[in-house]
Amino acid sequence: MRHDMGTLRVDVEIENPARPGEKRTLNAVLVDTGAELSWVPSAILESLGVERNNKWLFRQADGSVLERWTGTVVVGAGGRRVGDEVVFGQPGDLVLLGSRTLEGLNFRVEPVTKRLVDAGPAPAAAAT
Repeated sequence: MRHDMGTLRVDVEIENPARPGEKRTLNAVLVDTGAELSWVPSAILESLGVERNNKWLFRQADGSVLERWTGTVVVGAGGRRVGDEVVFGQPGDLVLLGSRTLEGLNFRVEPVTKRLVDAGPAPAAAAT
C-alpha cells in the first residue's frame, strides 16, 4: 500500500466470482471514504465477464447526476478479499476503492500514516 501528497492509493485485485482464479490487478487505486461504492473501469469488468446487475444514480459535486451499471465481484486488497457490488466506470470516471468495500475488507484509513489498517473486531449482536 502506498501514499503520496495527502491521498491514499492501493493496489486492488478484481475477480468475477463466477470465474474463480481469473483476476485483474488495478494499481494505485484511489481510496475514497466519501464514495459509497468502488469504481472499476468497464473494460476490466467486461474482460472478466462480470454481469451488469443494477443501475444506480450518482450525484456529483456540481449537482449533476450520473447513471451507471453495477456488478458483483470479489475485491482483494492488503491480503484480504470480499464480495461486493462495484460500478462499471466509464472513460473519464475515477477508479476508486469506496467505503463499502473498505468495510467489507475490515480496513480503516489511518489518517496520520495514510495507510489501510485493521479496523478491529466487527460489531456483533450479543446473545441474551
